[in-house]
Amino acid sequence: MRKFKSPTILLSSCIEGQACRYDGSSSTCPFVMRLKPYAKWITVCPEVAIGLPIPRQTLRIISDKENNKRLVFSKTGEDVTEAMQAFSNTFLEELISKEVDGIILKGRSPSCGIKDVKMYENYGKASSMPKKTSGIFAEKLLENFSQIAIEDEGRLMNYTIREHFYTRIFTIAEFRGIKQKKSIKALIKFHSDNKYLLMAYSPANLKKLGKLVANNEKRDIENLLDVYEVYLNKALATAVGPMRNVNMLLHLFGYFSKNVSQHEKAFFLDNLESYGNKKVPFSVPLALIHGWVIRFENEYLMNQTIFEAFPADLTEVTDSGKGI
Repeated sequence: MRKFKSPTILLSSCIEGQACRYDGSSSTCPFVMRLKPYAKWITVCPEVAIGLPIPRQTLRIISDKENNKRLVFSKTGEDVTEAMQAFSNTFLEELISKEVDGIILKGRSPSCGIKDVKMYENYGKASSMPKKTSGIFAEKLLENFSQIAIEDEGRLMNYTIREHFYTRIFTIAEFRGIKQKKSIKALIKFHSDNKYLLMAYSPANLKKLGKLVANNEKRDIENLLDVYEVYLNKALATAVGPMRNVNMLLHLFGYFSKNVSQHEKAFFLDNLESYGNKKVPFSVPLALIHGWVIRFENEYLMNQTIFEAFPADLTEVTDSGKGI
């Protein structure tokens, strides 16, 4: 079992169970509750932070005559855009120093929604517009923290998106520990342990990271770690595709192809083909490889994070219907 560093997560307060929504209610997310013991949390309700009461009139985003987004009360039209933008700017300045590894926001909220937020032609009995947008607060986060994982609780209902989010936040949290050590030896081990995880996400960025670790340019350790972090984030931001996973699994299979029986080879390759055809989840062929790692006591592969990218207790196959 791996020991995991605790990632720091920014969370919309209402998702944690705080009764701060417009109607005084809260909205808990089961996956956030499961993640809670494994992470450090920073919570925020930007609407309450700018002085709005609980309960309060609903807010909406409208498009003004210059096509600028405005955050207004849906009934009276009172404009709170400047207050929200001012708070967002101040909050972000403070947040940068806290080294956040991931962000989970309230979906469809005119302040916190990262996408799918309705826009209206005006306040009052106005129709919603065909296009959708992000919330005013969320927009600032997306602009300033584009390198890290940002999701809303609705998207985390999707199995694939959720596992991608978990993988990113725990890998980046581990790397933060490497940065604190400022050790080339620690960086080499991190890169080695994450080789097949990174191969699944982005072979191109894996090559770039490998060249950085070789450090032929003789960078000082702080610069090396900063540049490595840039490409690490780029690699992890890439959504994993079945073909890259198949390629990575075949690389792992190469360690054992001469040691297992013809029946075992055939069974693995059949399952690999089934995975490629979306008939079984990725965990099936991966588990077969992991079994061989343990059976043949391959010490190098035992340390590969691809086999446990995040705490096993977080694995949950409940899904919105678009994952697995």
